[in-house]
Amino acid sequence: MKELIGVDLGGTKVLTGKVIGDEITELNRKDIPVNGNKMDVLQSIYNTIRPLISDSIVGIGIGVPSVVDIEKGIVYDVQNIPSWKEVHLKELMEKEFGLPVYVNNDANCFAAGEKYYGEAKECQNFVGLIVGTGLAGGIILNNKLYNGANCGAGEFGMLPYLDHNFEYYCSGQFFQNKYNSNGFELHKKAKESDQTAIQIFREFGQHFGKAIQSILYSYDPEMIILGGSISKAYSLFKESMLEALQSFAYKKSLETLQIRVSERSDIAILGAAALFHNAK
Repeated sequence: MKELIGVDLGGTKVLTGKVIGDEITELNRKDIPVNGNKMDVLQSIYNTIRPLISDSIVGIGIGVPSVVDIEKGIVYDVQNIPSWKEVHLKELMEKEFGLPVYVNNDANCFAAGEKYYGEAKECQNFVGLIVGTGLAGGIILNNKLYNGANCGAGEFGMLPYLDHNFEYYCSGQFFQNKYNSNGFELHKKAKESDQTAIQIFREFGQHFGKAIQSILYSYDPEMIILGGSISKAYSLFKESMLEALQSFAYKKSLETLQIRVSERSDIAILGAAALFHNAK
């Protein structure tokens, strides 16, 4: 059984796991020096990987919150890490560990993780949609990640919508922009039967259904899998989302479409490891 290492690089920390089969058998976490220089941050990543290296490891995958040159493994303008304007991550890590390294953005890793380890194992065409502080997706077409020419595919949040874009209305930004609150607090209130909070999530679902329509018109997927912090409140906006979907032109597509919420809390690490499988 192949053993892999998956790395999830966030804005303030790095999580690294050894993946055997469908499970993470070892896990390391380390805060990163956000304001450190390029090599300081890189050494933090190395320090989480090094204890997991053994002769049985066949590859390393890493997901980053940035634009990525997929072929060369170069990351640009990594969110919340000012020194990482352009880092040749694949080259540096392969030199350090002597193993093949695969680099992609976090949304694409999410989709890859669901394909190889999660809800979409049987799907050939689906979208993994992260609904958190932003709105971005990873696209699987014919069983492979579709990155686009510049790793820009799946940025559904940037599509124009009403007076802004979908991200403004269909991510955590909605609650701040419209109600000067946040999704976590409103979710908590809604679970306590606060009617105002419940209505706010209904409004969110109406917008979110329009975003789902844009995905359906663009890619006609078998399934859409939701991840990210706002997906935890899916039961609060599901009904109004489905109502908004009723204006979609192709009713047959709605009959077969599946919308699910990711069930794996460790999908970011598994998704990074899944880049190895996707490359084969």
